[in-house]
Amino acid sequence: MSTVVIEKKGEIARLILNRPEKLNVLGLEMPEDLRRCTEELKNDEKIKCVIIKGAGDHFMAGGDIDYFKSLVDAYAEEGESALPNDLFDNLHQAILNIVTMEKPVVACVKGAVAGFGLSLMLACDMVLASDNAVLSVAYCKIGTTPDGGMTYFLPRAVGQKRAMELMLTGQRFSAEEAERWGMINQIVAIDSLEEEVEKLANTLCNGPTDVLARTKRMLNETYDLSLKQRLDEEAENFYSSMLKEDFAEGVTSFCEKRPAKFK
Repeated sequence: MSTVVIEKKGEIARLILNRPEKLNVLGLEMPEDLRRCTEELKNDEKIKCVIIKGAGDHFMAGGDIDYFKSLVDAYAEEGESALPNDLFDNLHQAILNIVTMEKPVVACVKGAVAGFGLSLMLACDMVLASDNAVLSVAYCKIGTTPDGGMTYFLPRAVGQKRAMELMLTGQRFSAEEAERWGMINQIVAIDSLEEEVEKLANTLCNGPTDVLARTKRMLNETYDLSLKQRLDEEAENFYSSMLKEDFAEGVTSFCEKRPAKFK
């Protein structure tokens, strides 16, 4: 069975981390499965919103320590040739697929969220978390530096000093703290999590798809541009929006005091 599975229902797709018996930790096969599945969803024009979640009671508790131990033992005997050479190619392409797909990606988070699981959560556009979520950067606890874009996403979410504290200590923190620091959008009761994520996904699906895609792209590029470049790009995108049917519908529906029906 694949370590990552896709479920599609209408315009919403769920990408499910599928190792519930091991808290969905990242092992040998999951990097390639993540890359393949995110690539499929990125290219599926029928899907307007993607939800990323873990099977069972947890999102993802980081890397598979048993797998890492096998690499440590193999390295002791065979040297560097024992280490996989495509691990980060697949993992990091999956992150890029999430960030660059022209549709919103929502993380549905509960239980353990650590290591690459936290990186994966931060790569999503929005995050809803249950009140039982426990999070940690965790990498320093096993003697390695972060991956999955952690050093890119975390300081942008919480600021440099807080990111430094969380990365250098590996301390655990609660969903309430994560919300207060800017990592997640909303905390909901565990029993309501799936329902609230579904509501958000439907809201996003009913939005102006092209506008949401271009807004996402501009936000993800915002730290790479000067203010002048950003102002010029905003003007270009706003003008482009004005030429589309969704703009006319949005303005008209507002004036008529009715919900918009975007194409």
